[in-house]
Amino acid sequence: MKTLMPYATLAGAVTLKVAGAKLDGRDLPLEMVSQQDRVIAVHQVERDAWTEARFELWAELPDTELLSGRWADVTCVAVLVEGATNSRTVTRLRRSPDGTWIGSIALARGSYRGRPELSVSVVATVDGVEGRIIGVSDDNWVIDLEARRPERYRQLHINEIDFRDGGQEWLRAFKDAPWLVETSGDMPTVHLNTGFEGIAELLDSGATPMEKSVRGMLAAQIATDAWTAMFHSAVSDLEVGEDGTPQWPTGWRDWVLRSMLSDVLPELSSTDALLEIHSRRSESSGWNELQLRIQYAAARRSRVAKNLGSVVRVLDRSGEGNQT
Repeated sequence: MKTLMPYATLAGAVTLKVAGAKLDGRDLPLEMVSQQDRVIAVHQVERDAWTEARFELWAELPDTELLSGRWADVTCVAVLVEGATNSRTVTRLRRSPDGTWIGSIALARGSYRGRPELSVSVVATVDGVEGRIIGVSDDNWVIDLEARRPERYRQLHINEIDFRDGGQEWLRAFKDAPWLVETSGDMPTVHLNTGFEGIAELLDSGATPMEKSVRGMLAAQIATDAWTAMFHSAVSDLEVGEDGTPQWPTGWRDWVLRSMLSDVLPELSSTDALLEIHSRRSESSGWNELQLRIQYAAARRSRVAKNLGSVVRVLDRSGEGNQT
């Protein structure tokens, strides 16, 4: 949520994109940079010994507003911060002829150790006061120094347990369910019912193309249920400020909302989308209409279409083989 300032600030969105990444001058493999999740994973990429990561940045600012003359000495800076080490790196971006702001920022390995966040801020002179922040990016990036894969959130717990005879008595009421998604704690948990006939075998299969495709389809369905449950939980737990404005949550709830809102309400910025979601749910006006978009967003994150396509192709090949 944007912080209210006692002076004029930008209403339009400030967008940040990482156009490239290097470790000690060597290009980082493309698969280590996730544009969708806005995460860069740099742990043990080809080699463990490196001293500096450098990221090429591209930022887009609302030019129409900036040209209105309300602010002077406008500049855009990239900011890299990490709470665990209290480290902070700031570098200026330069305005290109097409109106975008470009530049790079360096991460010294000795100064950071976990998951620093990369953002951009727009700074200007306002009412004669220099150095005031008039805008910040909504789509911030995470630089993960501990991960091998660029994933925004890596703490979805999988609990394999027999619902009927396992040690958690509350699950016995759901003995016929193949899985359940629990979102009440600090970490979302998918409970897989090993007592449900065939589910364990399906998830462990993979010897043949058919088994691999069926396993992928099942995993995508479980993931879709998890994304849907986590989104609804995150929305229902939103805290509201004194002015009635919803506040961004923390932890996995923040990650889920930021990941899905761009598909649920793609025409709005993340901040405006959060306000719209909260308004529709609390007023029960238009909330039901959003369910299809929530289903679509969850399925997209789970890659249902890709996995279903794999199943169809395998079935087609199998059918062709039986005809010959």
